Amino acid sequence: MNTTDALHWIDSETEDAMQDEHGFIWKAVLDTVDVDLGGTRVLDVGCNQGGFLRLLSDTTAITEGFGYDPAAAAVEIAQAKRGSRPLTFSVADKPPSSWIGFDLAFSHEVIYLMHDLPEHARTIRDALLPGGIYYAVMGAHAANSMMVGWHREFSKKLDMPPIYSLSEVASVFDDEGFDGSCGALRYGFIPTTGHTEPDLSRWLDYYHREKVIFRFKRR
Repeated sequence: MNTTDALHWIDSETEDAMQDEHGFIWKAVLDTVDVDLGGTRVLDVGCNQGGFLRLLSDTTAITEGFGYDPAAAAVEIAQAKRGSRPLTFSVADKPPSSWIGFDLAFSHEVIYLMHDLPEHARTIRDALLPGGIYYAVMGAHAANSMMVGWHREFSKKLDMPPIYSLSEVASVFDDEGFDGSCGALRYGFIPTTGHTEPDLSRWLDYYHREKVIFRFKRR
Protein backbone atom coordinates (compact mmCIF):
# COMPACT_ATOMS: atom_id res chain seq x y z
CA MET A 1 0.00 0.00 0.00
CA ASN A 2 1.47 3.34 -1.01
CA THR A 3 1.40 6.63 0.89
CA THR A 4 -1.63 7.88 -1.01
CA ASP A 5 -3.58 4.77 -0.02
CA ALA A 6 -2.60 5.35 3.59
CA LEU A 7 -4.31 8.73 3.53
CA HIS A 8 -7.62 7.03 2.85
CA TRP A 9 -7.31 3.45 4.08
CA ILE A 10 -6.40 1.94 7.43
CA ASP A 11 -8.03 -1.48 7.66
CA SER A 12 -11.45 -2.89 6.88
CA GLU A 13 -12.82 -2.82 10.42
CA THR A 14 -11.65 0.75 11.07
CA GLU A 15 -12.93 1.95 7.70
CA ASP A 16 -16.34 0.35 8.30
CA ALA A 17 -16.55 2.22 11.62
CA MET A 18 -15.55 5.48 9.92
CA GLN A 19 -18.28 4.99 7.32
CA ASP A 20 -20.84 4.63 10.13
CA GLU A 21 -19.47 7.69 11.94
CA HIS A 22 -19.76 9.84 8.83
CA GLY A 23 -23.49 9.25 8.59
CA PHE A 24 -24.46 12.34 10.58
CA ILE A 25 -22.15 14.47 8.43
CA TRP A 26 -23.62 13.08 5.21
CA LYS A 27 -27.10 13.87 6.51
CA ALA A 28 -25.99 17.41 7.33
CA VAL A 29 -24.65 17.79 3.79
CA LEU A 30 -27.98 16.68 2.30
CA ASP A 31 -29.86 19.04 4.63
CA THR A 32 -27.59 21.92 3.56
CA VAL A 33 -27.36 21.66 -0.22
CA ASP A 34 -29.67 24.02 -2.06
CA VAL A 35 -30.53 21.92 -5.12
CA ASP A 36 -32.85 19.01 -5.86
CA LEU A 37 -30.67 15.94 -6.32
CA GLY A 38 -33.38 13.91 -8.03
CA GLY A 39 -32.47 13.06 -11.61
CA THR A 40 -28.88 14.34 -11.35
CA ARG A 41 -25.56 12.77 -12.29
CA VAL A 42 -23.24 12.99 -9.29
CA LEU A 43 -19.46 12.71 -8.87
CA ASP A 44 -18.06 11.71 -5.46
CA VAL A 45 -14.47 12.91 -5.09
CA GLY A 46 -12.57 10.56 -2.76
CA CYS A 47 -15.47 8.12 -2.50
CA ASN A 48 -13.75 5.68 -0.11
CA GLN A 49 -16.10 2.70 0.36
CA GLY A 50 -18.94 4.37 -1.54
CA GLY A 51 -21.25 4.98 1.41
CA PHE A 52 -22.22 8.52 0.44
CA LEU A 53 -23.21 7.54 -3.10
CA ARG A 54 -25.22 4.59 -1.80
CA LEU A 55 -27.06 7.01 0.50
CA LEU A 56 -27.77 9.37 -2.41
CA SER A 57 -28.98 6.52 -4.61
CA ASP A 58 -31.25 5.14 -1.90
CA THR A 59 -32.74 8.44 -0.70
CA THR A 60 -32.57 11.09 -3.43
CA ALA A 61 -33.18 9.27 -6.73
CA ILE A 62 -30.01 10.41 -8.49
CA THR A 63 -29.79 9.11 -12.05
CA GLU A 64 -26.17 7.98 -11.78
CA GLY A 65 -23.33 8.22 -9.31
CA PHE A 66 -19.61 7.96 -10.04
CA GLY A 67 -16.93 7.78 -7.36
CA TYR A 68 -13.15 7.59 -7.45
CA ASP A 69 -10.49 7.12 -4.81
CA PRO A 70 -6.77 6.23 -4.89
CA ALA A 71 -7.26 3.51 -2.25
CA ALA A 72 -7.82 0.30 -4.23
CA ALA A 73 -8.94 -1.72 -1.20
CA ALA A 74 -11.66 0.82 -0.36
CA VAL A 75 -12.89 0.97 -3.97
CA GLU A 76 -13.09 -2.83 -4.07
CA ILE A 77 -15.47 -2.69 -1.10
CA ALA A 78 -17.49 0.08 -2.78
CA GLN A 79 -17.92 -2.10 -5.84
CA ALA A 80 -18.93 -5.10 -3.75
CA LYS A 81 -21.56 -3.07 -1.88
CA ARG A 82 -22.97 -1.39 -5.00
CA GLY A 83 -25.69 -3.96 -5.57
CA SER A 84 -28.07 -2.98 -8.37
CA ARG A 85 -27.64 0.74 -7.82
CA PRO A 86 -26.59 2.90 -10.82
CA LEU A 87 -23.13 3.52 -9.38
CA THR A 88 -19.66 3.29 -10.93
CA PHE A 89 -16.37 3.28 -9.02
CA SER A 90 -12.76 3.66 -10.11
CA VAL A 91 -9.32 3.56 -8.52
CA ALA A 92 -7.91 6.98 -9.44
CA ASP A 93 -6.55 10.20 -7.96
CA LYS A 94 -8.58 12.38 -10.34
CA PRO A 95 -11.70 11.89 -12.46
CA PRO A 96 -11.05 9.57 -15.42
CA SER A 97 -11.04 11.57 -18.66
CA SER A 98 -14.29 9.97 -19.84
CA TRP A 99 -16.15 11.07 -16.69
CA ILE A 100 -17.79 14.31 -17.80
CA GLY A 101 -21.19 15.97 -17.84
CA PHE A 102 -21.93 15.89 -14.11
CA ASP A 103 -24.55 18.12 -12.53
CA LEU A 104 -22.98 17.94 -9.07
CA ALA A 105 -19.78 16.90 -7.33
CA PHE A 106 -19.14 16.30 -3.65
CA SER A 107 -16.08 15.81 -1.46
CA HIS A 108 -15.51 15.41 2.25
CA GLU A 109 -12.08 16.30 3.66
CA VAL A 110 -10.31 15.89 0.33
CA ILE A 111 -9.13 19.41 -0.55
CA TYR A 112 -6.52 19.59 2.22
CA LEU A 113 -4.76 16.56 0.68
CA MET A 114 -4.30 18.16 -2.75
CA HIS A 115 -0.69 19.13 -3.50
CA ASP A 116 -1.76 20.91 -6.68
CA LEU A 117 -5.00 22.65 -5.74
CA PRO A 118 -5.39 24.53 -9.07
CA GLU A 119 -5.14 21.24 -10.95
CA HIS A 120 -7.79 19.73 -8.67
CA ALA A 121 -10.10 22.66 -9.35
CA ARG A 122 -9.54 22.30 -13.11
CA THR A 123 -10.26 18.57 -13.13
CA ILE A 124 -13.52 19.08 -11.25
CA ARG A 125 -14.46 21.97 -13.54
CA ASP A 126 -13.85 19.82 -16.61
CA ALA A 127 -16.05 17.06 -15.15
CA LEU A 128 -19.00 19.39 -14.44
CA LEU A 129 -21.56 20.78 -16.83
CA PRO A 130 -21.66 24.60 -17.13
CA GLY A 131 -23.54 25.73 -14.04
CA GLY A 132 -22.67 22.50 -12.24
CA ILE A 133 -21.86 22.73 -8.54
CA TYR A 134 -19.04 21.26 -6.44
CA TYR A 135 -19.88 20.98 -2.73
CA ALA A 136 -16.67 20.48 -0.76
CA VAL A 137 -16.65 19.94 3.03
CA MET A 138 -13.45 21.05 4.74
CA GLY A 139 -12.50 21.13 8.41
CA ALA A 140 -8.72 20.74 8.03
CA HIS A 141 -7.69 24.33 7.38
CA ALA A 142 -5.38 26.96 8.83
CA ALA A 143 -8.02 28.66 11.00
CA ASN A 144 -8.81 25.45 12.88
CA SER A 145 -6.31 25.13 15.74
CA MET A 146 -7.22 21.50 16.37
CA MET A 147 -6.42 20.55 12.78
CA VAL A 148 -3.31 22.73 12.61
CA GLY A 149 -1.75 20.70 15.42
CA TRP A 150 -2.78 17.42 13.82
CA HIS A 151 -1.36 18.55 10.47
CA ARG A 152 1.92 19.56 12.07
CA GLU A 153 2.27 16.09 13.60
CA PHE A 154 1.32 13.99 10.59
CA SER A 155 1.96 16.07 7.45
CA LYS A 156 5.41 14.64 6.74
CA LYS A 157 4.43 11.04 7.47
CA LEU A 158 1.34 11.27 5.25
CA ASP A 159 2.94 13.48 2.57
CA MET A 160 0.43 16.31 2.91
CA PRO A 161 0.87 19.78 1.41
CA PRO A 162 1.14 22.84 3.65
CA ILE A 163 -2.17 23.48 5.37
CA TYR A 164 -4.45 25.76 3.36
CA SER A 165 -6.45 28.73 4.58
CA LEU A 166 -10.10 28.99 3.57
CA SER A 167 -9.25 32.16 1.65
CA GLU A 168 -6.56 30.33 -0.34
CA VAL A 169 -9.04 27.64 -1.35
CA ALA A 170 -11.66 30.20 -2.36
CA SER A 171 -9.14 32.19 -4.42
CA VAL A 172 -7.92 29.14 -6.31
CA PHE A 173 -11.42 28.10 -7.33
CA ASP A 174 -12.28 31.65 -8.34
CA ASP A 175 -9.20 31.74 -10.58
CA GLU A 176 -10.17 28.40 -12.14
CA GLY A 177 -13.63 29.45 -13.24
CA PHE A 178 -15.95 28.98 -10.27
CA ASP A 179 -18.24 31.32 -8.39
CA GLY A 180 -17.69 30.38 -4.77
CA SER A 181 -19.61 30.67 -1.54
CA CYS A 182 -19.19 29.11 1.88
CA GLY A 183 -21.38 28.22 4.82
CA ALA A 184 -21.99 26.03 7.85
CA LEU A 185 -23.47 22.55 7.71
CA ARG A 186 -26.99 22.08 9.09
CA TYR A 187 -26.60 19.42 11.73
CA GLY A 188 -29.25 17.80 13.84
CA PHE A 189 -27.63 15.92 16.70
CA ILE A 190 -23.89 15.28 16.85
CA PRO A 191 -22.86 11.94 18.40
CA THR A 192 -21.10 12.25 21.74
CA THR A 193 -19.23 8.95 21.25
CA GLY A 194 -15.71 9.73 20.11
CA HIS A 195 -16.14 13.46 20.74
CA THR A 196 -15.45 13.84 24.45
CA GLU A 197 -11.68 14.48 24.18
CA PRO A 198 -10.31 17.07 24.68
CA ASP A 199 -13.82 18.33 25.42
CA LEU A 200 -17.24 17.89 23.85
CA SER A 201 -17.74 21.66 23.61
CA ARG A 202 -14.61 21.90 21.45
CA TRP A 203 -16.06 19.36 19.02
CA LEU A 204 -19.35 21.23 18.88
CA ASP A 205 -17.42 24.36 17.97
CA TYR A 206 -15.54 22.40 15.32
CA TYR A 207 -18.64 21.03 13.62
CA HIS A 208 -20.76 24.16 13.80
CA ARG A 209 -18.13 26.81 13.10
CA GLU A 210 -14.94 25.33 11.69
CA LYS A 211 -16.05 22.43 9.48
CA VAL A 212 -17.39 24.40 6.53
CA ILE A 213 -18.97 23.54 3.20
CA PHE A 214 -17.85 25.31 0.05
CA ARG A 215 -20.25 25.75 -2.86
CA PHE A 216 -18.33 26.21 -6.09
CA LYS A 217 -20.51 26.80 -9.16
CA ARG A 218 -18.89 26.39 -12.57
CA ARG A 219 -19.19 29.51 -14.67
